[in-house]
Amino acid sequence: MRAAVFHGPRDLRIVDVPEPTSPAVGEAIVRVRRAAICGTDAAEWDHGPLLARPPVTLGHEFTGEIVEAGSSADGFAPGQRVVSGAGVWCGDCEWCRRGRTNLCAAYRTLGLHLDGGLAGYVRVPTRTLVAVPDHLSDDAAAIAQPLAVALHALRRSGIRPGESCVILGVGGIGGFIVAGAAARGVSPLIAMDVDDRRLATATSIGATAAVNVRDRDLVEAIRAATDGVGPDVIIEATGAPHAPAAAIAAVKRGGRILLVGLQGAPRELDLLRATVNEVEITTTLAHVCGQDLPEAVAVLATTDVAARTIGPTIALGDVVERGIRLLAERTATGKILVDPWA
Repeated sequence: MRAAVFHGPRDLRIVDVPEPTSPAVGEAIVRVRRAAICGTDAAEWDHGPLLARPPVTLGHEFTGEIVEAGSSADGFAPGQRVVSGAGVWCGDCEWCRRGRTNLCAAYRTLGLHLDGGLAGYVRVPTRTLVAVPDHLSDDAAAIAQPLAVALHALRRSGIRPGESCVILGVGGIGGFIVAGAAARGVSPLIAMDVDDRRLATATSIGATAAVNVRDRDLVEAIRAATDGVGPDVIIEATGAPHAPAAAIAAVKRGGRILLVGLQGAPRELDLLRATVNEVEITTTLAHVCGQDLPEAVAVLATTDVAARTIGPTIALGDVVERGIRLLAERTATGKILVDPWA
């Protein structure tokens, strides 16, 4: 089978590799029908390895059909359509016992530490799988994992209907956070970005206002959009160096900040201001498969989020030039899907 195997910076090779066989206890072999690529894949290709352990087949967002299942397969059987989470957890450590499987002491990620879904077939633990309803398309199911990341972020933020929320950065995960917040009845829901196309998409999936902050002071823009007092919640999904400090300066007294975007270096923050204003600062990582992935599938099955966020579908052989390179250059439009059999 063909697979997109990552070897190092700017070195992603489409090569023939052996198909996975003989699933062990609690494993299944999935024939990939659609995969998706994201900023993590692009970052690894552009200047990794960061988290990846090459050589490894990329791809942690994918859906497909089970072709073979080992014993103790959690009720899954050949012929079932499924979507997979990205993380594999041990089930025995302190964090797993608390239900925080995304913090597992032995956490490994498909497509970074284990071979992933940018291939014809992939071997996965069945506990990472969720069944796909018949009426949900492969294209839509392929984005369940990143939507699950967004839903986990919203859970961590504690956002409630009726609270005001500003989301900084609405491409990728930020866009899915908009969709999840809208589904939860959050309003006003204000999207901020430097790209009008991403802002238009955010409006179409539930943002009540969209603000382009390319040539504006971010703190002033946030305050202007929230009657000068700041929002109840700011969700920072850009990873931009200045954004966490701006969030502290702009959030309402007693407000909350959720950091989603990954920072590439330590940042200086005004913690005195955060303390005297009783600002809560929370972080988030990945998703809890058993909680967030089923909800993501349900949202995709009952809304038009997929239709409004999915971009082009490309062949596996084009994954660099028509996919990952565009993400690295920040010129991609919509969620790019990959057909590994095209």
